[in-house]
Amino acid sequence: MLECITVDETNIDEIVSRNLEREFDAFEEIDRAVQTILEDVKKNGDQALFDYSKTFDGVNLTSLKVSKREKEEALQQVSMEELKLLQKASDNIRRFHEKQVEKTWIDDNEDGKILGQLIRPIDRVGLYVPGGKAIYPSSVFMNAIPAKVAGVSKIVMVTPPDRSGNIHPFTLAAAQIAGVDEIYKIGGAQAIGALAFGTESVRPVDKIVGPGNIYVARAKRMVFGYVDIDMVAGPSEICIIADEGANAKFVAADLLSQAEHDENASAILITTSPTLAKNVRQQLIEQLDELERKEIASASIQNNGKLWIVDNLDVAFQLANAIAPEHLELMISEPMAHLSKVRHAGAVFLGEYSPEPLGDYFAGPNHTLPTNGTARFSSPLGVYDFVKKTSLIFYDRKQLCQVQQDIAELARMEGFTGHAKSIEVRFEKTDGHLRKGEDDAKIGNQTANE
Repeated sequence: MLECITVDETNIDEIVSRNLEREFDAFEEIDRAVQTILEDVKKNGDQALFDYSKTFDGVNLTSLKVSKREKEEALQQVSMEELKLLQKASDNIRRFHEKQVEKTWIDDNEDGKILGQLIRPIDRVGLYVPGGKAIYPSSVFMNAIPAKVAGVSKIVMVTPPDRSGNIHPFTLAAAQIAGVDEIYKIGGAQAIGALAFGTESVRPVDKIVGPGNIYVARAKRMVFGYVDIDMVAGPSEICIIADEGANAKFVAADLLSQAEHDENASAILITTSPTLAKNVRQQLIEQLDELERKEIASASIQNNGKLWIVDNLDVAFQLANAIAPEHLELMISEPMAHLSKVRHAGAVFLGEYSPEPLGDYFAGPNHTLPTNGTARFSSPLGVYDFVKKTSLIFYDRKQLCQVQQDIAELARMEGFTGHAKSIEVRFEKTDGHLRKGEDDAKIGNQTANE
């Protein structure tokens, strides 16, 4: 099991340097396979999707789109208690994201000049939801609800079917609660191709969001430019800063909550207490035996787990900021008093009764978070990811006249005489074009005086 490593001024630079190293694995073989799939979908459309469903999902589909009847039957298979639970989680997520809504603004304080910014939703968004044996209604909510709040007119969901050609009722129920408009039984890189390029059954979208396996992630990267994407997510991460007062059982449970995601997930404890570190290590051993995904969690802890002991919390936050973790838990006394020390993290969980799964499922903030150190420059998925902004500029003749020389000189500084001419041509005396209400003589005199 994990070794407890002391971090101080003698080795902190080495520790930080080692953990700032981002692995850029060679994906040549995967990329070749993904490129072939994408080109096939682009060329052969629905037929390629049917073929890949048979090859990868083991099912012969006759239709890709989930029917109204299938949606109704899914709701009948979900109990009232389960529907209420899904609705409660959905309501929490929607309330949080409604606070992120931005509005168009226009500043017209000066006569003859108007500046502003138009906020418009993306027209059509594609949502990838892992499927097959997996059940991820939470991913449906976290990706579809902010899009809906943003005003996206069409949300299209793709998810792989099971070997019977069905999608789990929980996933379909969540999609209906969240307001998904179209659902297709497609998974893998081929689903990303369908969303990006379109087929006979699937109209192309403007943006693709949602998690997936390495083939989905690489496909999203490849189609970026044809469409927008949210992010290329890596394995899950958790970093816990804890002091001597933390509960070792809680800490170990939270580390394992992320370790069970993936063998490549990372779970890190940074603590000022050697005693806590030893107790957490023992708790990890005991709690691993209780997990259904024991083998996955064990491999994750063994390969990527860390127990770091530091002299003080300042060093702890220095380490955490260097990692820029997806999830950061502060299991310390008065965590709010130390919040200002957090520079880089996807989401911060304050106190021992704010465990990471609270954010995964229920609290409201989005669980689609930056990984692999990208919290240094990116943010959780939100309403802002589903809108685009357009600048608004209006000058009347008088206002443009006052700045024409400045603009022309700046343009010529950059060697763009055409830009300068575009401004100057509007004030040439030979230009007889004036709109109603404009006084050419007045403007001309003003120009001459300047």
